[in-house]
Amino acid sequence: MNIQIFGVKKCFDTQKAERYFKERRIKYQFIDLNQKALSKRELESVRAAVGLKNLIDEKSKEYVKLNIAQIRSDQMKEELLLNNPKLYKTPLVRNGKLATVGYVPEVWGAWE
Repeated sequence: MNIQIFGVKKCFDTQKAERYFKERRIKYQFIDLNQKALSKRELESVRAAVGLKNLIDEKSKEYVKLNIAQIRSDQMKEELLLNNPKLYKTPLVRNGKLATVGYVPEVWGAWE
Protein backbone atom coordinates (compact mmCIF):
# COMPACT_ATOMS: atom_id res chain seq x y z
CA MET A 1 0.00 0.00 0.00
CA ASN A 2 1.24 3.46 -0.92
CA ILE A 3 -1.06 5.88 0.90
CA GLN A 4 -0.93 9.61 0.28
CA ILE A 5 -3.07 12.05 2.24
CA PHE A 6 -3.54 15.46 0.65
CA GLY A 7 -5.02 17.94 3.09
CA VAL A 8 -4.46 20.84 5.42
CA LYS A 9 -3.32 20.56 9.03
CA LYS A 10 -6.29 22.56 10.37
CA CYS A 11 -8.91 20.33 8.68
CA PHE A 12 -10.63 18.08 11.23
CA ASP A 13 -11.34 15.32 8.67
CA THR A 14 -7.69 15.37 7.55
CA GLN A 15 -6.61 14.92 11.16
CA LYS A 16 -9.05 12.00 11.54
CA ALA A 17 -7.69 10.39 8.36
CA GLU A 18 -4.12 10.65 9.65
CA ARG A 19 -5.21 9.15 12.97
CA TYR A 20 -6.97 6.28 11.15
CA PHE A 21 -3.76 5.23 9.37
CA LYS A 22 -1.52 5.83 12.41
CA GLU A 23 -3.69 3.65 14.64
CA ARG A 24 -3.43 0.79 12.14
CA ARG A 25 0.33 1.34 11.72
CA ILE A 26 -0.13 1.92 7.99
CA LYS A 27 2.59 4.10 6.53
CA TYR A 28 1.36 7.15 4.68
CA GLN A 29 2.72 10.34 3.20
CA PHE A 30 1.06 13.62 4.19
CA ILE A 31 1.06 16.43 1.64
CA ASP A 32 -0.04 19.83 2.96
CA LEU A 33 -2.06 21.52 0.23
CA ASN A 34 -1.14 24.92 1.64
CA GLN A 35 2.49 24.20 0.79
CA LYS A 36 2.32 21.94 -2.26
CA ALA A 37 -0.56 21.49 -4.68
CA LEU A 38 -1.37 18.33 -6.62
CA SER A 39 0.51 17.92 -9.87
CA LYS A 40 -1.47 17.66 -13.11
CA ARG A 41 -0.97 13.87 -13.19
CA GLU A 42 -1.98 13.47 -9.55
CA LEU A 43 -5.12 15.49 -10.23
CA GLU A 44 -5.93 13.35 -13.29
CA SER A 45 -5.49 10.17 -11.26
CA VAL A 46 -7.69 11.36 -8.39
CA ARG A 47 -10.29 12.80 -10.78
CA ALA A 48 -10.52 9.46 -12.60
CA ALA A 49 -11.22 7.72 -9.27
CA VAL A 50 -13.72 10.15 -7.71
CA GLY A 51 -14.88 12.57 -10.41
CA LEU A 52 -14.15 16.27 -10.80
CA LYS A 53 -17.35 17.47 -9.12
CA ASN A 54 -16.47 15.59 -5.91
CA LEU A 55 -13.08 17.30 -5.68
CA ILE A 56 -14.39 20.85 -5.50
CA ASP A 57 -15.45 22.24 -2.12
CA GLU A 58 -18.50 24.34 -2.98
CA LYS A 59 -18.55 25.72 0.58
CA SER A 60 -15.05 27.21 0.40
CA LYS A 61 -14.42 30.94 0.28
CA GLU A 62 -12.31 30.42 -2.85
CA TYR A 63 -15.28 28.80 -4.64
CA VAL A 64 -17.38 31.91 -4.06
CA LYS A 65 -14.51 34.32 -4.71
CA LEU A 66 -13.65 32.73 -8.07
CA ASN A 67 -17.35 32.37 -9.02
CA ILE A 68 -16.83 28.76 -10.07
CA ALA A 69 -20.56 28.03 -10.13
CA GLN A 70 -20.68 29.99 -13.41
CA ILE A 71 -17.89 28.00 -15.07
CA ARG A 72 -19.10 25.20 -17.33
CA SER A 73 -15.80 23.92 -18.71
CA ASP A 74 -14.25 21.00 -16.80
CA GLN A 75 -10.87 21.94 -18.25
CA MET A 76 -11.16 25.44 -16.75
CA LYS A 77 -12.20 23.96 -13.38
CA GLU A 78 -9.14 21.68 -13.44
CA GLU A 79 -6.87 24.65 -14.10
CA LEU A 80 -8.44 26.48 -11.16
CA LEU A 81 -7.91 23.44 -8.92
CA LEU A 82 -4.26 23.19 -9.94
CA ASN A 83 -3.70 26.86 -9.10
CA ASN A 84 -5.95 27.14 -6.02
CA PRO A 85 -5.47 24.21 -3.63
CA LYS A 86 -7.97 25.75 -1.19
CA LEU A 87 -10.73 24.62 -3.59
CA TYR A 88 -10.25 20.93 -2.77
CA LYS A 89 -12.48 19.03 -0.40
CA THR A 90 -10.14 17.44 2.09
CA PRO A 91 -8.71 15.01 2.79
CA LEU A 92 -7.89 13.47 -0.56
CA VAL A 93 -6.59 9.99 0.22
CA ARG A 94 -4.87 8.14 -2.59
CA ASN A 95 -3.71 4.55 -2.85
CA GLY A 96 -2.26 4.07 -6.33
CA LYS A 97 -5.15 4.48 -8.77
CA LEU A 98 -7.73 4.36 -5.96
CA ALA A 99 -8.77 7.54 -4.19
CA THR A 100 -11.34 8.97 -1.81
CA VAL A 101 -12.49 12.44 -0.82
CA GLY A 102 -13.33 13.14 2.80
CA TYR A 103 -13.24 10.79 5.76
CA VAL A 104 -14.29 7.34 4.51
CA PRO A 105 -12.75 4.60 6.69
CA GLU A 106 -15.10 1.96 5.26
CA VAL A 107 -13.34 2.29 1.88
CA TRP A 108 -9.85 2.48 3.40
CA GLY A 109 -10.53 -0.74 5.35
CA ALA A 110 -11.03 -2.56 2.03
CA TRP A 111 -7.57 -1.38 0.92
CA GLU A 112 -5.80 -3.18 3.77
